[in-house]
Amino acid sequence: MSTTVPSRPGARGAVDTSSARTRESLALGVGAVAFVVAALAALAVFRFSSAPIGGPGSIGQFAALAGAVAAMLAFAAGRYVTRDRGRPVAALEVFDVAALALAHGIIALLAWTLLTVIMEESFIGAEVFALPLLALAGAVAAVTAYAAFLSATRIDLSLLATILAVFLVLGVIASMLTATDPQWWKMNLSALGMTDDLSAFAFNLTLIVAGALVTTLARYATTGVPSSHPRGARNVRLCLIIVGVFLACVGIFHVDVHFWIHNTVATGMVAAFAVAAIRMRVWIPGIPRGFVVLGWVFLAVIVVLGVLFGVGYYTLTAVELVAGLLIFSWIILFIRSAAALQTDTDDVARPEGSLTA
Repeated sequence: MSTTVPSRPGARGAVDTSSARTRESLALGVGAVAFVVAALAALAVFRFSSAPIGGPGSIGQFAALAGAVAAMLAFAAGRYVTRDRGRPVAALEVFDVAALALAHGIIALLAWTLLTVIMEESFIGAEVFALPLLALAGAVAAVTAYAAFLSATRIDLSLLATILAVFLVLGVIASMLTATDPQWWKMNLSALGMTDDLSAFAFNLTLIVAGALVTTLARYATTGVPSSHPRGARNVRLCLIIVGVFLACVGIFHVDVHFWIHNTVATGMVAAFAVAAIRMRVWIPGIPRGFVVLGWVFLAVIVVLGVLFGVGYYTLTAVELVAGLLIFSWIILFIRSAAALQTDTDDVARPEGSLTA
């Protein structure tokens, strides 16, 4: 995977996905295959009978699962056809593709599940007849596979940042909506992951996969970033990797079972962000000044919220939600700022009059 363009024209054995028509043709083909496979699977599962919109044994549940599988397979297929066959595959690349494929699958699962809940509430008691059921199952898989395949062939830092944002938002919202304890917010955000139900599983899995995504983004966003500091990019990368690893640990070590470990990694995540925000101007001098100032503002807000929680004015849930939002907004903005800095540097270094491929 490249930090800017996922596949280069002329890479040995790779499909030239720089052509928009080629990308569309391949994506349409993948979508068509997904439609047929999902429709046949629905025929085998429902045996050409009607089914409810949502709940156990529903078309909504089947379509969400089919969309998740289609998204993962289509993303993996997109990365496979765009890889450079002349270069050996590194273990980290396999990890990156697996993490991103899983993220696409979970995004599809959560998005279609939330849509199913909305439709079920809109058509209370309604059932979907056999033929429309097959068409819906196929259409959901086809649309999802089409989008995931295109994402794999076009992926860059900006798209990766968007994927992280969508993934986190859908995961946390889905966990909130399906929480068995309606008063969870009176404790803390981590209370969403304390039970043994599907909501807790979704919350913890969201944190683990999001942590893997952050570590992936940390490496790609800081590779090639120009800096006069000899270890500037490496230091920023290390801070972001710590944030990602600790975020995954928050999902692995539940607060009700591993209290001290959970709180330690959660605090460490904030500390790593603080170090990166404070030292950003020194480590990467070319980063936009507005982004540096924003990092200091975000850090100040988190500190103020912590003080207000300490005096009993805010709940811990409110502090965690706002702090998490600010930290990951900062990471997403850093990815985009780093990509812009690399682009500007490449433009300056390119000989006058030359054209990009």
